[in-house]
Amino acid sequence: MSIRAVVWDVDDTLFDYTRADRAGMRLHLAAEGLLDAYDSVEQAIVRWRAITDAQWARFSAGEVTFQGQRRDRVRVFLGEELTDAEADAWFERYIGHYETAWALFPDVLPVLDALSASHRHAVLSNSSIHVQDRKLRVLGVYDRFEAVLCAAELGVSKPEAGAFHAACAALELAPHQVAYVGDHPEIDGRGALDAGLLSVWIDRDGAYTGVDAPSSAGGSPHRIASLAELPALLGADTRFGAPSTFG
Repeated sequence: MSIRAVVWDVDDTLFDYTRADRAGMRLHLAAEGLLDAYDSVEQAIVRWRAITDAQWARFSAGEVTFQGQRRDRVRVFLGEELTDAEADAWFERYIGHYETAWALFPDVLPVLDALSASHRHAVLSNSSIHVQDRKLRVLGVYDRFEAVLCAAELGVSKPEAGAFHAACAALELAPHQVAYVGDHPEIDGRGALDAGLLSVWIDRDGAYTGVDAPSSAGGSPHRIASLAELPALLGADTRFGAPSTFG
């Protein structure tokens, strides 16, 4: 049966999270007077990203709440025993700088336009509705999606099959009728594949150079370098698209 809908990851798939996070943290560190504690801005940013990844893994495993992982990111980064209110205030100041750098990837609007008549669209993110609802509205694409589902409210995170199946249920479609597009080879690529969806892994700018696509009994995700490749992969009736750079 043909693919009738596309479910999208948000951060580093539609939204250039990595660039915004780096730019926002650079501004925030300067504003907070924290740059002298590091040999370079890059060293501080790398540490922040490592702490973010570690705390996010705890949230995905159900060990801490969404707000809790934010607070712990701040406490670990500063090495201080902050109250919840103090940690929240520090993180909100960071968010203010981070939001100044929000932007979609350049290939997002063209592909959403190209697929608007042929496919339905939804979002599945490991974040929270509070965060992603506002982000999609600010970026001007919220109305492109029939449903926006997030792990914090679902109670289950990618790569668990239940998260992907919840998105399919919201669209009232079977998994084999749905494609999932995400940037992480395991969380998105393997997760969607094992859940029975058409799995599309976008590896922008060779971020995973030297990393093979994950495989399972169901095969491997379709690996693309640009969303311009997606319409052709889905067999959409459109001229928009490009040949895969991965072969």
